[in-house]
Amino acid sequence: MDAFYASVEQRDNEHLRGKPVAVGGSRQRGVVAAASYEARQFGVRSAMASSIAIRKCPDLIFVKPRFDVYKAVSAQIRGIFSQYTPLIEPLSLDEAYLDVTNNLVNNPSATRIAQAIKEQIRQETGLTASAGVSYNKFLAKLASDYRKPDGLFVIRPTEGAAFVEGLAVGQFHGVGRVTAAKMNQLGIFTGADLRQKSEAFLTQHFGKVGHHYYSIANAVDHRPVTPDRVRKSVGSETTFEQDLTDAPDLQNSLEPLLDSVWSYCQRTNVLGRTVTLKVKYADFQQITRSRTTPSLITDRTLLKQVSNELLTSLLPVQKGVRLLGVALSSLQDWSTARNGQLSLDL
Repeated sequence: MDAFYASVEQRDNEHLRGKPVAVGGSRQRGVVAAASYEARQFGVRSAMASSIAIRKCPDLIFVKPRFDVYKAVSAQIRGIFSQYTPLIEPLSLDEAYLDVTNNLVNNPSATRIAQAIKEQIRQETGLTASAGVSYNKFLAKLASDYRKPDGLFVIRPTEGAAFVEGLAVGQFHGVGRVTAAKMNQLGIFTGADLRQKSEAFLTQHFGKVGHHYYSIANAVDHRPVTPDRVRKSVGSETTFEQDLTDAPDLQNSLEPLLDSVWSYCQRTNVLGRTVTLKVKYADFQQITRSRTTPSLITDRTLLKQVSNELLTSLLPVQKGVRLLGVALSSLQDWSTARNGQLSLDL
């Protein structure tokens, strides 16, 4: 979906249409969950601190998220998908992989199916979607981002390798900013550069995920579309423009990360028990600290408390911090957790 949360808000409120909109927390201490395309023209992006977003776009309009509405629309879209294939792997409320090799409409063209789904979404929800069509998940994901908004891009089997080699590694799904920077330091800037490296070289520098990088550099991805994939953890991290050393700055920097993690929990109805704090110092030394609570973390306040305690255990820092991250794991469906609690009554 294109700027999903923001597009829903603009659909439901005509006064927001054509204006820069950010869905998320407060202007001072929140985080942007979604930005309209009008806001993106100013450099506003999801997961950006609201204070930074407002500096980039002074006319930015903040809207509180309505996750119940987004979940309802997502279910509506999921219903459309299910008319074409039972093989649906949701990634989030606004994104999914579909395997239409053997589809329910007996259409031999994946491209025509994508066109039909896009049009049905537009007619039934009033929203636009972008589709990527290809022969594996990695390429389909790349293609889906290629012509947003309201795009449709196809990468055919004969085009996969050439398409990958022309991309910057930072455009690869699964290669974040930190990994892209490390690749750049190793002389890897494009898919073509990545393809020149051996699998042994990539696993030496990136561990087990090096095998995946080797495969996608050659446009190979054998992962199947897996319906109802269970996510094991959710996390958020940020790399600072300048290294931080002061405790208040580090504690304040936790806020947008906590907002991001907790908003995921709210919109997906999951809870967790294990909080992990990730710190990367200026010299690239990386450490993690974790704590597992006796029961599920049921509100943001407790998530913040545990995260702050983990951070406090590392203070004062002896060297600058360049990256901070928070993750929640041991995830469990909220309704299952609630219904699965044992009664103490005799």
